[in-house]
Amino acid sequence: MTTQFRQQPIGSGFTAAHSALEVVAGIDLTGGTAVVTGGHSGVGLETTRALHAAGAHVVVPVRDPAKGRARLESIADDIEVDRLDLADPSVVDDFATRFVASGRPLHILVNSAGIMGLPLTRNVCGYEAHFATNHLGHFQLVQQLWPALAAAGGARVVNVAAWAHRMSPIDFDDPMFERRGYEWILGYGQSKTANILHAVGVTARGADDGIEAFAVHPGAIPSTDLSPWATPEILRAMNLMDEEGNWVIDPEAGKKTPQQGASTQTWMATDPRLTGHGGVYGENNEVSPLVALPEPAHLQALAVAGDTPVGVVPHAIDRSIADRLWDLSERLVIGTRIP
Repeated sequence: MTTQFRQQPIGSGFTAAHSALEVVAGIDLTGGTAVVTGGHSGVGLETTRALHAAGAHVVVPVRDPAKGRARLESIADDIEVDRLDLADPSVVDDFATRFVASGRPLHILVNSAGIMGLPLTRNVCGYEAHFATNHLGHFQLVQQLWPALAAAGGARVVNVAAWAHRMSPIDFDDPMFERRGYEWILGYGQSKTANILHAVGVTARGADDGIEAFAVHPGAIPSTDLSPWATPEILRAMNLMDEEGNWVIDPEAGKKTPQQGASTQTWMATDPRLTGHGGVYGENNEVSPLVALPEPAHLQALAVAGDTPVGVVPHAIDRSIADRLWDLSERLVIGTRIP
């Protein structure tokens, strides 16, 4: 393993039970601008709420701006809503072009939007949907917003990943499932591994421009829009819902409210103690330990039980793998090589 980053806890003082608003208490983001993809729902909404409460001007790009505005009215009327579809490169390009043309520096970019649990689906380029949306869309967004991030003189990018990165490394021989058999957990897991490796790659390339990136696991948040496919029967089987239909909330076991789930990405986006720690993966408001990859049977048992093991595995933070993924991503998303 060739990672150069410090993948070990730093003693944040926060726990898994803290909320996003609690981790920004005392943080002043006045005068700063933040972009939160998926910032109108679930953990993204709570991230928007916390960053706005800390003084940031927040931009929320969504597929359906009208829906986004309706959901964000409960927070404030000065949150900026724009259009973005991560599965469509032309729409990503349009949003990034508008933002950069505004001349504003971008201090925080939280890549919170994502999809999970789809049958084999392809985007307009023919790429597998989890990889295209969760990774390539955000890869393109970061590349094209790079001038605005560099102009901030100290920007942070936060990629929302998941413990499911354990389920699949990057299959460089067939990343789009053109020859191998498809299972959604492999597609999703591969995309979450890519989110973490992307943070490694951004940090490695962003030093001269003051850009650092982080990746996080928010926890199991069954009340968000991420998993509309999950029926009550599935949720009960995974110990995420009780027999009365109530969500099971146990932060130390990774089962959280949206407010708790948003806390780690908010913490990693704002805590000054993380300066110089870019490229690391966090969960439960702390930098995660590096752990060995469990056996496949153990992973399957964890998934079925709804458990969320702590730690990041080596294939997700290896610098040489991150560089290989970066090269692949540049080839797949034409015109995204940073200057």
